[in-house]
Amino acid sequence: MTRLPDEPYATAGGYSRRKLLKIGIGIGIGVAVGAGAVGSGTGVAVAGGPGDPSSPTFATKVRNLSGPAETGPFASPWTDLGIPALCPDGTMLFVGGDTFNGDHVPRPGEPADDWRAPIGLRSGSADLNNLRIDGSVGGGHANSLVDEPHNPVGDKATTAIPSDVFVVDGVMYMHLMRGVIYDTHHTDFWRSTDNGETWEYLCQWPGDLHGGQFQQKTYAVAEGDYCYVLSTVFNRDVESGMLLHRVRKDSLGNADAYEPWGYVDGDWRWNAPAPTTVFGIRKWGEICFRAMDGKYVLTWLNMNPLSIRAMVFPLPTSDLTRTLEQTMILPGTPGQEAANFVASPYGGFVIPGSTFGNFHIVVSQWYDATNYRFMQYKVNMLS
Repeated sequence: MTRLPDEPYATAGGYSRRKLLKIGIGIGIGVAVGAGAVGSGTGVAVAGGPGDPSSPTFATKVRNLSGPAETGPFASPWTDLGIPALCPDGTMLFVGGDTFNGDHVPRPGEPADDWRAPIGLRSGSADLNNLRIDGSVGGGHANSLVDEPHNPVGDKATTAIPSDVFVVDGVMYMHLMRGVIYDTHHTDFWRSTDNGETWEYLCQWPGDLHGGQFQQKTYAVAEGDYCYVLSTVFNRDVESGMLLHRVRKDSLGNADAYEPWGYVDGDWRWNAPAPTTVFGIRKWGEICFRAMDGKYVLTWLNMNPLSIRAMVFPLPTSDLTRTLEQTMILPGTPGQEAANFVASPYGGFVIPGSTFGNFHIVVSQWYDATNYRFMQYKVNMLS
């Protein structure tokens, strides 16, 4: 979730640094919400607390994946998100958000130098110990994966922000949020059959569908016939529920084929008249939903308190309001970052090849004109 060049610098989620200092640094608390209820707190679960059966979650930085040295050779020294997908040819594609060339990120009021979104940066190795950007879609100049002219809208401009990239049966899929950032006009869906080199348009959804809570989508590719989809509003300053849908793998590109999970007449069921939030109401940043090791994992940028969190559960329909929230990344101070303290963190996308005992995520940061990147972090263990 990147800001546009004419927005003021801020920490993740639009917080000013002054506001972030008021929030403070600390381990997050997750409020449990009873089944069918929305926003009513009934209990808490603290990562690393007495209810955690393992040691506290701990993360360490592995490397920068983007930046002038890493992705400058592809005319993309400044990019973020880096949503990772294991391509059918064995390479790892990192799909970036708003991307710029030049010697710094455009400051407020400055013209954007070679602004593209989204882009594809490639690691020839998919080994978690050897991820390095050594190619791009476009060769020496990473091109926009789809057409996005950044049309002016008032004093802002449109963009195309990826929320997920994943693979089903050898085909890659990408979901984009279109319009002025945080004011999504519509979202659209694309596929690639050549490892992300070219993309074919499939379908789109209106930005106001389900009260806007179907804007930011992330897909868990399960065994069997279905993918499961979690979604929220794409605006960190707006409270949103989290909705669950399922869609058959052979119908991913059919916008009407997504079946909502909802609470009706005292029970939960698929194809409810409308979806019901599965995680109460809160302000969400990036979300990432994956099927892994016979279970499911959700990672997300939590806005209050600011942190990147994870939870592990057995089924896509598990009660998330009673699932332990584990804090992986905490906000830190520029120049004093260590372990899992990161200045202005956001993102938190699961890297393919991870296990719960060797869990890797992509973390972005942006706090000034020459510190805008995505990085690899290793989480020692998730419960």
